[in-house]
Amino acid sequence: MDHARGWAPRADLAAHAAAQHRRGAARGVLSRAEALHSGERVNSDPRRAGLKRRTEALIDRLSDGSRDDAALDRLLRDLAEWQAERVAPYGRLCASWTRGGLAPAVPTDVFRHVRIAGHDEHMDVRRFLTSGTAGGLRGQHSLRDLTLYDRAARAAAEFALFLGGERMHLVVLAPHPDEAPESSLSYMLGRFEAWFSTGVDWVFPIDARLGRVLDAATGPVALLGTSFAFVHAEDLLGRRFALPDGSRVMQTGGFKGRSREVAPAALRRAIGERYGIAQDRIIAEYGMTELSSQMYELNLRGASHRRLWVPGWVRARVVDPQTLRPLPDGASGILRLDDAANLDTVCAIQTSDLAIMHGQEIELLGRAPGAVPRGCSLAVEEALG
Repeated sequence: MDHARGWAPRADLAAHAAAQHRRGAARGVLSRAEALHSGERVNSDPRRAGLKRRTEALIDRLSDGSRDDAALDRLLRDLAEWQAERVAPYGRLCASWTRGGLAPAVPTDVFRHVRIAGHDEHMDVRRFLTSGTAGGLRGQHSLRDLTLYDRAARAAAEFALFLGGERMHLVVLAPHPDEAPESSLSYMLGRFEAWFSTGVDWVFPIDARLGRVLDAATGPVALLGTSFAFVHAEDLLGRRFALPDGSRVMQTGGFKGRSREVAPAALRRAIGERYGIAQDRIIAEYGMTELSSQMYELNLRGASHRRLWVPGWVRARVVDPQTLRPLPDGASGILRLDDAANLDTVCAIQTSDLAIMHGQEIELLGRAPGAVPRGCSLAVEEALG
């Protein structure tokens, strides 16, 4: 099926989506021959090539933490127009969009029900899946090209986590990408190994080996993992450590679908005490399977607050849960993110995360409680037809 122009009948949607997701889970990466064929097809679209060059140039120019929102908004508008022509569900959502206004955003729930991509499945070089919930479909982010993903991930990490590209020993509390090819987090951490490590220990599942690895550290360590991984480590480790000077912790993700939750401030305190590391060396990272870019706290650059920095190639807004219209700074609502690095899917993503904007910094408040916000629910219905 041509997902740029075709559409599955709604009666067949569940079976169609389930089949797609089974294939995605079973085959996270294309073979070398398929990838080479895909690369030929990727380069055959001059309009796509132009949008990609503009995005690459913007990421490179703004990798120093600066912003050019006029240039970003022009690029996002052009991306949305192109994506509306090629991604059938997004085209439905954009049917009433007047090009002078804000482009509609796709709620993350849509990724669980239908493929969101402007290219055929055989052109995918990677398929990232969400963690999902028990008995439910998993959202899928299909990429035909990883260069923008890599460029955005490296630029953001060099600005916020490994300043200027510094290298150190990595200790990763997550599966290796070979073991979890469907995990966008594992993929990113695998790229960190290539870009920023002098050596790496992948400690997953978490066990007594973590203590031995930390005891052996003679220089700065970057300890990287999910919030739940750090909670699990707390349950297993029976003593405290003193990480060498220059070390840092990257903590990401929440506790969706987990039986145990810990308040963010309490977890940061526990991490600091367990590993002998100052609070300003514990950096929160925010990413989503449906995005290609990540946001970080800027503790290592002297930020005194717990807000997320938004890279210059991403536009963050807080919107009204009912109308999906942008709200002013200081108002709480649900977070919308427009990621220019999302070239082959959709750049405009509507989350269900509660947040407050402070300029282009995000104060996260957690997940929206209860049912899907009404505005998101209506957008899901439009996208699914």
